[in-house]
Amino acid sequence: MGIQRMDNVAIVVKDLDGAVDFFTELGMELEGRTPIEGLFADQTVGIDGIRSEIAMMRTPDGHGRVELTTYHSPALITPEPLAPRRTPWAAPHHVRGR
Repeated sequence: MGIQRMDNVAIVVKDLDGAVDFFTELGMELEGRTPIEGLFADQTVGIDGIRSEIAMMRTPDGHGRVELTTYHSPALITPEPLAPRRTPWAAPHHVRGR
């Protein structure tokens, strides 16, 4: 069974232009872009000083939306990984094949 309905999905992206290009290639259409900031944005997100931009993409049938958001401020915080990555090509020799 496939997706029956999608109203709105929000995705935070680092590169808004690249994300718009990607979703356009998938067949979606850009409805519009707009900056988002101010008291309402701060209260909605729960952080003071939000400056962001959103791009709203529409599915080909016109019913679904993907909301792409990039944040200009506050500065992005990248957390450290909790544990080292375990991949077959990067794992120590003694744990390969597990």
